[in-house]
Amino acid sequence: MTAELVRGQNHPLTGTRLEIRVAAGGPVVAGATLADADGKVSGADRIAHPASHRLPGLEVSRQAAADHRLAVDLGALPEDVHRVHVLLALPAGVGGPTSFGVLAAPFVAVTGLDGTEIATFTITGLDAESAVVALELYRRQGAWKVRAVGQGYAGGLAAMLQDQGLEEAFETAAAINEAVTRAMDRAVSPPPPRPAGAAAGDRRAAQPDGGPDDAATAPASGPDPAAQGPADQGGSVDYRHPRRATATPPEPAPAAPPAEPGQPPRPVAGDANGWTMDERLYNQVWGMFEDLARSAAAYRSAVDFAESRLEQELDKVLADPATRVGPAADTARAEARARQASLVEQARAVLDRDLAQLTAEAEVVEHALPPAFARWDSPVWQGYQVPLETPMALRLGDLHLPERTDLRIPMLVRLPLERGLWIDSGRTSGLQPAVADSTELRRLAMETAVAHAARLLAVHPVGDYTVHVIDPAGAAGGALAPLLHSGALKEQPAAGAQGVSALLERLTRRVDLVQMAVRSGAADSLPPDLDTAEQLLIVNDFPHGFDDRSVNQLRYIADEGPSVGVHLMMVADREDARGYGPVLDPLWRALLRITPVPDDHLADPWVGHAWTYEPSLVPAGSDVLTQVLRSVGQARQAYGI
Repeated sequence: MTAELVRGQNHPLTGTRLEIRVAAGGPVVAGATLADADGKVSGADRIAHPASHRLPGLEVSRQAAADHRLAVDLGALPEDVHRVHVLLALPAGVGGPTSFGVLAAPFVAVTGLDGTEIATFTITGLDAESAVVALELYRRQGAWKVRAVGQGYAGGLAAMLQDQGLEEAFETAAAINEAVTRAMDRAVSPPPPRPAGAAAGDRRAAQPDGGPDDAATAPASGPDPAAQGPADQGGSVDYRHPRRATATPPEPAPAAPPAEPGQPPRPVAGDANGWTMDERLYNQVWGMFEDLARSAAAYRSAVDFAESRLEQELDKVLADPATRVGPAADTARAEARARQASLVEQARAVLDRDLAQLTAEAEVVEHALPPAFARWDSPVWQGYQVPLETPMALRLGDLHLPERTDLRIPMLVRLPLERGLWIDSGRTSGLQPAVADSTELRRLAMETAVAHAARLLAVHPVGDYTVHVIDPAGAAGGALAPLLHSGALKEQPAAGAQGVSALLERLTRRVDLVQMAVRSGAADSLPPDLDTAEQLLIVNDFPHGFDDRSVNQLRYIADEGPSVGVHLMMVADREDARGYGPVLDPLWRALLRITPVPDDHLADPWVGHAWTYEPSLVPAGSDVLTQVLRSVGQARQAYGI
C-alpha cells in the first residue's frame, strides 16, 4: 500500500534498489546530494546533477525536464553516506518561471523497479522559492527510510547547497546552471503537452506486451529502468484550439491490420491522434522518437547495471581470502561473468525487438510523409504543387542513435519557427573526418541553408514566405544560384556594409511596427507597403560586414523576431566571432544549432541521449530542388510577387 506523506513524515524502505519519479508543472532540474550523518555535503563531488549525473549508487537526469526518473541503489552508496537529499530547482537564465509558486505543485514518488509506489509526496505551499529539498533518504540503525521534506529556498540552488554545508556552493550552483542552459540549448523542442487527463499510450492502437522491466533486465541505475518496450507517446494534441468550432476530438486513426499470432501489430502510417493526416503523422513521428529514446535508455541502463553487478561480485570474491585464489575463485568469477553476459543478452533481445518494430514503422511512415516532412529523395516531390495551406511542421534532417544507425527518425520542428537556426560552418565533433577544409565546410553549410530555405518556400502558400539574404562578400553566389535563377528569391543578396545595414534596418523596423500593432490591437494601421508575409533572413559569413549597430540589430531580430514572423538563419563559425567575447553568447543560445555534416550534438527532451544529426540535403546529381523552386518562382510570377 502506498504511503502518502506530508511534510516531516517518514516511511521505511524495505528494498535498496529504488526509483524516484518527479512530475512538475514545467522544466525543473533534478539532482541529489550525498551527505554524512549530520546532513553535510563534503564537496561538489558528492552532488549528482546534469553535468555530473552519475555517482556510486545514484543517477539523475542530464537536463531540465518536467518529468524525471532518478535511480538509486542504496546498497551501492559509499559507506560514509547516511543521507541522500533529492533536490529540485528551476533553471536559471533561460526565460522560464523564477519561482515554484507559479507552477503546479511538484509531485515525487519513491517506487520499486517494477513501478510499484512505496511513498508519494506532493510539495504544496511553495511561493517565491526557486529550489527545494523534496525528499531525504536516510539511514538509521542500519535501516533506510524516506522522509518528506519540502524545504524551499528563495535564494535558489546556491542557498540550498550552502545550507547543506558545501563551501563552494555558489560556484557549484553556477556550474550546474551553466550545464543546464547548454543542455536546454541543444535539446530538440518537444511537441505540445498532452491535454490534462489524457491517458498515456494514445499514439498507437496496440503495443507488444512485455519489456525490460523485470528483475533480470531492470537496472539499478539509469534514466528509465522500468520502461515497457517502446514507451508511450507523451505529446498528443490539445484539441481545445481557440479557433476550433468544437472541443470534441476527431475520430481515431484506423486500427492496424490484424497481426500474425504472436507477432506485433503491423505498422500503419498515421496511427496516432490528430485532426488531419499531417497532424497524425507528426504525432506518430514524435512518438517514434520518444519510443527509441526510452528503449535505448532502458538497454543502456540494463548494461550499466550488469557491469555494476559484475564489479560488485568480483570485489566480493577478492575480499574473501578463502575464495580469492584457487578453483573456487575461478568458478565464482566465471559464474559472475556468465550472469553479466546473460543480463546483457536479455536486454539486447528486448532492444532488438523494439528496434525491429520501430524500423518497420519508420519505413511505412517515411513513404507517407507530405513534402514538408519528406526527404528530398521522396517520390512526393515528383508531383509537387504549390500548397494552399501552411504546414504544421518542417523537416530539418534525421536523427539516429548508435544502437542502430540505419533507423532514422525525421527531425520535425513546429512552424512558425520558435527559434532561429544556426548552421555551424566550423569544426564539428569529427564524425565526418573527410571534410577537413574550412572552405568546403562553409560551402556545405550554405548549401544546407539554401535547402532549408527552399523547403520553407515550397511548403508555404504563394506569397506567405519571403527570403532575404545577407552575403557581405558575395561568397555564396554558387549556393544561392537555385534561389536566384528561379525567381524564388525576391531581392539580390545584401552585400557590403551599407547593404547589410539597410536590410537589417528594414527588418528591425518591421519587427517594431508589428509588435506595436499587436500590442495596441491595431493591425489595420500597419503601413500598406509592409510585407506581412513570414520573413526569413539568411546571414552568411557572420560577422564580416557587421558593425556594432548591425550586431545589436541582429541580436534584436533573433530575440524578438520569431514572435512577429521574422526568423533568422545564421551560417557562421563561432570562432570567427570570438572577438566579441561573451556579448554574442545570448545570440548563439537563441538559435538551434545544426550542422552541414553528421554530428552528435543534439539531445532528446526525455532522457538526454546524444543523437547524431544529419541534415536534409538534396541527393547528389538530383535536380529536384531546381524543379521545385522553378514551380515556386512561376507561381510567384503568376501572382505578381
